[in-house]
Amino acid sequence: MSDELLIIEDDAMLGIDLKRHFERVGWRTRLVRSLGEAGSFVFGPGYEGLVVLSDLHLPDGNSLDLLERARGEGDSREWIFLTGFGEAPDAERAKRLGAFDFLTKPMDRERLERIVTAARRGARAQRRIADEASQQRNRYSPAAFVGRSKDAERVRDTLERLCQIPLSSVIISGETGSGKGLAARILHHSGTRANGPLVEVNCAALPRDLVESELFGHEAGAFTGAKSNHRGFMEQASEGTLFLDEIGELDLDLQAKLLKALEDKAIRRVGGERMVPVDVHVVVASNRNLRELVAEKAFRADLYHRLSVFQLDLPPLRARKADIDEIVAGLIPEFNAIAGKRVKRVPQAVRALLAAYDWPGNVRELRNVVERSVLLSTGEELPAEWLQIAPDGAPATMTAAGDLIFLPLDGSMNFDTMEKLIVEAALQRDGYNVMAAARRLGLTRETLRYRMARHDLQGQNAPQR
Repeated sequence: MSDELLIIEDDAMLGIDLKRHFERVGWRTRLVRSLGEAGSFVFGPGYEGLVVLSDLHLPDGNSLDLLERARGEGDSREWIFLTGFGEAPDAERAKRLGAFDFLTKPMDRERLERIVTAARRGARAQRRIADEASQQRNRYSPAAFVGRSKDAERVRDTLERLCQIPLSSVIISGETGSGKGLAARILHHSGTRANGPLVEVNCAALPRDLVESELFGHEAGAFTGAKSNHRGFMEQASEGTLFLDEIGELDLDLQAKLLKALEDKAIRRVGGERMVPVDVHVVVASNRNLRELVAEKAFRADLYHRLSVFQLDLPPLRARKADIDEIVAGLIPEFNAIAGKRVKRVPQAVRALLAAYDWPGNVRELRNVVERSVLLSTGEELPAEWLQIAPDGAPATMTAAGDLIFLPLDGSMNFDTMEKLIVEAALQRDGYNVMAAARRLGLTRETLRYRMARHDLQGQNAPQR
């Protein structure tokens, strides 16, 4: 959206005067004299002007009609109206339609310029929000569930259908790491509530004594430390989607309160007296079988039936190994960009190792493996030595030859520490022969010595070489 001002004014002298004034202060402008002309720009292809400055009454109608049609088609420009009369009904209608300002002629030029400049800031912010929403829709379309297997196709087809209908609730089931969070984001960003908020909550991570407050909010003074009013997750998600991951971890009494909130479409904050209306679509996920939890009296049957408008089951990665190559191909460019690497190829030996592994951590584990391998790569091929997976599905351990090591990617270890461990492991593998260790790491002898000194490994536990 360009910094262009569309001026709609049937008074030829005033229109030219406004056009010249705003061009002098840096705007690109277009001047039209009727709603018909204006509509060809507002609704035409390729026009992305930021602000519309319009006379209210034009020869072919009221310009508020043009704004109403534009808003109905998702227009995010800021509109400012000028009128010689200042009628209250028109002012109220302009406000209701989201006009930036409604001004009475004659208008001081400096004040008008300040208002138009402020409108530009507002239009830019609206455009950023719209662009981000568009990016999220593109990122989280059903096609984001990658794979060519029948299972992947089934999931994509189901997501495509679910995104087109306003289901009040969906249950997503699947093993840890199988893509439940991705499916929830697809349902929101490509669904009927894409313009509303998405609030994601991991129920297992909520402190037990604060779960009710986090979900439903609280009033100031409701308990020790509650110094101000707090909007809970359900309020924050109103007019959008609430994603409750690991819902099976909620206590039974909280499940009852959640059910009541969903049935009433309203919540009462902790310590509050009035009901607050909420309008949410709920997506829940669990790596435990909720039907079994109901049978074990660990999950309320009435809440389960309220949530199970539709149930989406995600397959484990071991059941769709045909998708691994495509998933890896999508991950490598992402991690290349993050780490400044240049991996372009996956050798056949690496593909065979990936296909032979059972992936108990599913796509999340595959993502971590690819991230580690790209991060530690030194060339254009994805290196096998950093996969650290065993064909039988068990985690790889340090081999007798010392070729494999573990590096956690959960945030508990920074990169400098990882580098130190890698250098130290290579030195130990080659008996602290610096030249041999440098060849193993794909470094020059001088570079390795620099990194040894940086990590205080020079001569440590070994003779100098």
